[in-house]
Amino acid sequence: MLIVALILAACSSAGAGGQAAPVATDKVDLPVSYRFAPAAITVKAGTTVTWTNDDHFTHSVQFLDGGLPTDPHVMEPGQTATFTFTTAGTFNYQCHLHPQNMKGVVTVTP
Repeated sequence: MLIVALILAACSSAGAGGQAAPVATDKVDLPVSYRFAPAAITVKAGTTVTWTNDDHFTHSVQFLDGGLPTDPHVMEPGQTATFTFTTAGTFNYQCHLHPQNMKGVVTVTP
């Protein structure tokens, strides 16, 4: 029973930003697991968010909407990518190399 509960909890929190409540942070980790952690964050306008690739594979941050640049910010293992959010809104992103697994969202408040 405990194993089933842990698996269900992991599956429900690994979603792409819509399932779990956003975490107030300006740092997103890419751990060894093909995911963004946390997948949903919230920041104030003017905040610079840093993504750190702690995985063994190359990943990226590619914005999907909201008028942001869509060129992917590619990160080799150990590298970081940053972006400063200047306007309020909801900004979905993905790893363009692994879009089936790696999705996230940044909610920017005024």
